[in-house]
Amino acid sequence: MRYTAIALDYDGTIAHDGVVPPHVVDGLTRLRQTGRKLLLVTGRELEELLGIFPEIAVFDRVVAENGALLYRPDSGERKELGEPPPDELIDSLHASGIPLSVGHTIIATVRPHETTVLEAIANLGLEQQVIFNKGAVMILPPGVNKASGLKYALAELGLSPRNVVAAGDGENDHALLEMAEYSAATANAIDTLKAAADYVTRETHGDGVLEVVAGLIESDLAGMPPKRPRRVLCIGKDTEGRDVLLPTAHGSVLITGEPAATADLTTALLNRLCRTGYQFCALDTRAAYVDFKPAVVFGSSSNAPAVAEVLTALGKPDVQTVVCLAAVGAAERPRFVEKLLLPLRELRETAGRPHWIIVDEAHELLPASARPDDSPASGAENTIYVAADPMALAPGVLATVEGIVACGEQAPAMIDAFAAAAAWKRPALPTATGRRDQALVWFRRSERPVSLIEVSRMKAELPSAKPERREKSAEVGQVLRRA
Repeated sequence: MRYTAIALDYDGTIAHDGVVPPHVVDGLTRLRQTGRKLLLVTGRELEELLGIFPEIAVFDRVVAENGALLYRPDSGERKELGEPPPDELIDSLHASGIPLSVGHTIIATVRPHETTVLEAIANLGLEQQVIFNKGAVMILPPGVNKASGLKYALAELGLSPRNVVAAGDGENDHALLEMAEYSAATANAIDTLKAAADYVTRETHGDGVLEVVAGLIESDLAGMPPKRPRRVLCIGKDTEGRDVLLPTAHGSVLITGEPAATADLTTALLNRLCRTGYQFCALDTRAAYVDFKPAVVFGSSSNAPAVAEVLTALGKPDVQTVVCLAAVGAAERPRFVEKLLLPLRELRETAGRPHWIIVDEAHELLPASARPDDSPASGAENTIYVAADPMALAPGVLATVEGIVACGEQAPAMIDAFAAAAAWKRPALPTATGRRDQALVWFRRSERPVSLIEVSRMKAELPSAKPERREKSAEVGQVLRRA
């Protein structure tokens, strides 16, 4: 399951004229029964919301006051996520005579009184921000919005924004939709939100949301692809300066060629995964990635990693992991990988993470000698296999690979050999190939021809390793073991 949660606005999205129809509540209940989490993210004050929405318990978390207040429906607990509004601002706005509502953190009025609000903030020398939502005018502390509130709620639930679907209709929903992995605007939404969304519903309000709910239940949104790619993973630029992109879902890739080039390319891809918020787990036999700064490293050249510790770490959506197998004997590595990959893929079914798995020296860890029904790679998605000898890979791996990146002088020959082994039709290759710092990229289901990229450009973006990296990894590992 890729999408494990949905975050929804209230007014204009699930509610029409302040009321959520019973059939919309029924649809949300069905979605929750699939194991997904439901979050309500609204600009309304909580007390007002509780008075008009008795079915609020269908949601696992409620973010009210446009990101400033968290509510847990199951326990009734509340947590303020922003500072109380300044007394001097409240007094000034009351004195001006404009209509005003004051919450735990939010101050709200309506158009056309935004000029009065802005003048009061300026005259008092405050740093409050003003957010609009159709006719509403909301005053909040700096940095508080629907995205900041959603981020806190997701962290409480152990969820990643890269597994979240969001839907809204107004100006203040832009931050919410941008944070999510997949976004929907209802048919009654403002034009700018429709233009930014991945999907615009056919129906308005809650009926439009039910279109997204049905797509999640039926196919995990496979039948509702986004209008345009988001958070693309760029492998490199071709000779004409165009980005060559890695598929963000349902595709596995083989990287092969000279070890130095494949290590540089893979490390650059790990860096880009971190930048876009995708969690990864890298299996590292050569200790090639143990100095990758953003990751927590398990195992070393003298100590074998523990599967349980790796899985505990991956339970935290913002933790990246490198599993160093240097201390695991060559004969024992395939069995270790099987013990790890099977629960990793079970974790993907429930949590949608890790988003990517990287298998270094895959021809050793997933060898051709493995029986097809024993291979944990069968049916794998979003996996990067790094292999000096791809022909030695298990048949189950070859069957799942959707693309190949061949590095170095032998790249054309490797493309030809792999096409024959995988029973792919041999592609036409660029005429200028064969340099050590180049790579050929080919995705068999793409209409784009084989691309030629410069590996040196990828290497240039790599962060320099710091001496304290290993110490920091050990410290984080200790914390995870205590968790």
